[in-house]
Amino acid sequence: MKITWLVSALIVAIGTVVAGLTLMYILPLDFRESSPVQPLIFSHKLHAGANGIPCLYCHHNAAKSPVAGIPALADCRACHLYISTDAPEIKKLMGYWDRQEPIEWVKVNSLPDHVYFPHTMHIRAKIDCSSCHGLVAAMERIRRTASLKMGWCLSCHRQHNASIDCWTCHI
Repeated sequence: MKITWLVSALIVAIGTVVAGLTLMYILPLDFRESSPVQPLIFSHKLHAGANGIPCLYCHHNAAKSPVAGIPALADCRACHLYISTDAPEIKKLMGYWDRQEPIEWVKVNSLPDHVYFPHTMHIRAKIDCSSCHGLVAAMERIRRTASLKMGWCLSCHRQHNASIDCWTCHI
């Protein structure tokens, strides 16, 4: 009788662990909106698409830092002192500058803290930004297009013959 209970408890415990791991694999990394409303309306379709501004012009930290980052307000201001100065969103942008107030952009793509993703290495490997971020130049409002889950990343690493050793991405 005791052995039956022990076996049953062991089966339930193993089932619970398997179900938990399965859910972790299936569920998205974050439950946030994939295309959040931002404090300023910013069109990548206009900037990167119609105007042909390359990703690294604004996200210049991506080439030399693990994080691509958001362009500094001064970078936006440098162009918009002369371009579309009367547009409502540009006036709003300049208001942030005048008040010396940072723009509280809402993060769109994020990874768990234990994942190391250096943009620098991917740029050096000539991986196009659209591989992870989608066709940004066609987006009015930026949205998350890739799951950025481990299986998705592993398939990309295999496709590009990059290391799939755990320590490549996990710290």
